[in-house]
Amino acid sequence: MLLSSILSTASPPINHHSNRHIGTSGTKLRQRPQLKVRAMAKQSGEESSTSTAEAAAITGGLVATPVIGWSLYTLKTTGCGLPPGPGGSIGALEGVSYLVVVGIVAWSLYTKNKTGSGLPNGPFGLLGAVEGLSYLSLLAIIVVFGLQFLEQGSIPGPLPSDQCFG
Repeated sequence: MLLSSILSTASPPINHHSNRHIGTSGTKLRQRPQLKVRAMAKQSGEESSTSTAEAAAITGGLVATPVIGWSLYTLKTTGCGLPPGPGGSIGALEGVSYLVVVGIVAWSLYTKNKTGSGLPNGPFGLLGAVEGLSYLSLLAIIVVFGLQFLEQGSIPGPLPSDQCFG
């Protein structure tokens, strides 16, 4: 009995036939649903514009994660990383891809520590997807490098070696 009286005074009853709340004193209060929708959109990141850093992370992550997958597959099957390619371009892309993934994971961890949540979803959820793919890539890097170390006793260095491409 006491609980029901506390609950009835704590929240005003809602008149379902209009967009108005009836206050405890019997007066009608106007509700503004459009402000609620805008606030919810800002929280989900839909209304905010994409920053340059977010756009760079999306682009870099969408390129880097497949390159790392190719690199790890090549490392596991041949014992060597990707070939240098013309002018060292493939090897450079491989190295930059590893740095991009580590950078995205570091940015995500920093944001998680600072705000309590990871990176925003970004447009079409792409930044959130890149964040997740970066964590999966980092896990794959740890697993494949660990297996390479157990099988070969070392992991390949950042520069092409004669045993792989000589």
